[in-house]
Amino acid sequence: MMGDLIEAAYIHQLANPKQEPKKSEAIVDQAIASFDELMAKINQKNVENKKQHFKDIEKDFEAKANALVAKINEL
Repeated sequence: MMGDLIEAAYIHQLANPKQEPKKSEAIVDQAIASFDELMAKINQKNVENKKQHFKDIEKDFEAKANALVAKINEL
């Protein structure tokens, strides 16, 4: 999903070459940072309740992805 959002930001850059690319590059940077953060949470070893842990990760992922989609739509 994060890869799709990065691709959408780059497609926007290609489709709108006259616009400043800083906004779409910021979205790409945020998507990469979010991915890294989520992967770190997924790979945590000392988790008491794994089921709840992964549900929380899923909610966090949804929130971050929706925020990035909103930013892409604002471009």
